Amino acid sequence: MSLILSRRRLAAAVRRSGPAALASRWLHTPPFATVSPQEISGSSPAEVQNFVQGSWTTSGNWNWLVDPLNGEKFIKVAEVQEAEIKPFVESLSNCPKHGLHNPLKAPERYLMYGDISAKAANMLGQPVVSDFFAKLIQRVSPKSYQQALAEVQVSQKFLENFCGDQVRFLARSFAVPGNHLGQSSNGYRWPYGPVAIITPFNFPLEIPLLQLMGALYTGNKPVLKVDSKVSIVMDQMLRLLHACGMPAEDVDFINSDGITMNKLLLEANPKMTLFTGSSRIAEKLAADLKGKIKLEDAGFDWKILGPDVQEVDYIAWVCDQDAYACSGQKCSAQSILFMHKNWSSSGLLDKMRSLSERRKLEDLTIGPVLTVTTSSMIEHMKNLLKIPGSKVLFGGEPLENHSIPEIYGAFKPTAVFVPLSEILKSGNFELVTREIFGPFQEVLGRSVNGTTYAGIRARTTGAPQNHWFGPAGDPRGAGIGTPEAIKLVWSCHREIIYDIGPLPKNWALPSAT
Repeated sequence: MSLILSRRRLAAAVRRSGPAALASRWLHTPPFATVSPQEISGSSPAEVQNFVQGSWTTSGNWNWLVDPLNGEKFIKVAEVQEAEIKPFVESLSNCPKHGLHNPLKAPERYLMYGDISAKAANMLGQPVVSDFFAKLIQRVSPKSYQQALAEVQVSQKFLENFCGDQVRFLARSFAVPGNHLGQSSNGYRWPYGPVAIITPFNFPLEIPLLQLMGALYTGNKPVLKVDSKVSIVMDQMLRLLHACGMPAEDVDFINSDGITMNKLLLEANPKMTLFTGSSRIAEKLAADLKGKIKLEDAGFDWKILGPDVQEVDYIAWVCDQDAYACSGQKCSAQSILFMHKNWSSSGLLDKMRSLSERRKLEDLTIGPVLTVTTSSMIEHMKNLLKIPGSKVLFGGEPLENHSIPEIYGAFKPTAVFVPLSEILKSGNFELVTREIFGPFQEVLGRSVNGTTYAGIRARTTGAPQNHWFGPAGDPRGAGIGTPEAIKLVWSCHREIIYDIGPLPKNWALPSAT
């Protein structure tokens, strides 16, 4: 089916552009792909399908997405309606609660997924494939090529980390001697069985892929929902995984609105759901699913500069990267900077201003904000400026000379100074700490506290790819990217007590107790 669609699209594109123009683009498109990032446009729209019970399917409803850079309708997504969820419900319901594999069932599948990871890592490491995904990410979640490619590289390294025996090491068990011969207690990492994964727009490949593979490694059967604005990326990634040997029945992939997905979760009753996204929706799902959920929800991230002024050029660059890379649309983006008074004469803010002015729409070092409109950011800034002593340090204006549609935001990298003495006054704390998922941060004076990303080279958006990322202090908190995160999120503890005898010699029926 996918190859037929590819040939049809290629033939149509040749008719529009001529064979010479198309040849070079499609020669650099991987064999599993059904789209070419350079070809997606209003005149050559792409399609995103659903995948359920081992087959690619469409829907009675097509949702058109507009290009975040020019407003053209350029991708149509087959969004499943409430009346169409039955195949997805049946697919999850057919998965037993002991999963597709576990330490006592089909253990060869641990090795199979080690092999799949090795093949996928090798394929994703090929320049043609990594370039394909980087450019596809740019088309739907515009960010610089370097940022998009870094997302692909992190995903590739993750797959490398779980090649060979590393998958079955996730199921490492233990045994404790019992009270007598033949008795022992054994602890196993056990899958949940049918599970669900819901991920956001800002990392179209990295977040869904890492959570999906973690669920599969541990024996679960997931249904995956990615924000429809960017789901074309995982549509193509699933095709890569199928080409690498992943069984077609192991994963379902759905495009839908939130109401339909909520209905699917309530009817299919997955034993665990991973949600990455806004705190408001996270709390609703936690209630609807009766706590059977792990959350990686929104974050308002603080950076604190203590009294020791040093390496000002480097600190300015780090602050710029952490606040404005990907137009501020990272869960770990710097939202607020606490600055000790010693930094006020260091020139730090002037350097930050100069660095922010290097960011251009032409190379997507600043770009569309997909969940916050320009008017919303202006309104937030005006509310901050009502606080006594507040002022715009730089930015504070919409981008100019662009064709970004009004449903998205287009704002210059912005920093607003707020006196620390004002933040704790009635109503101000909630306003100052309201997360704006865009190129916007507040700067506060006179603080001497610590931070989680600690040290002179610490970056909230530049930690090594092998680190745990996730919230702490909440039992529902999820993690991503490491063996510990996978075991926490995608498996549970199951205890089996073996007591196989022999019976003691001369055993007699004891008295009733």
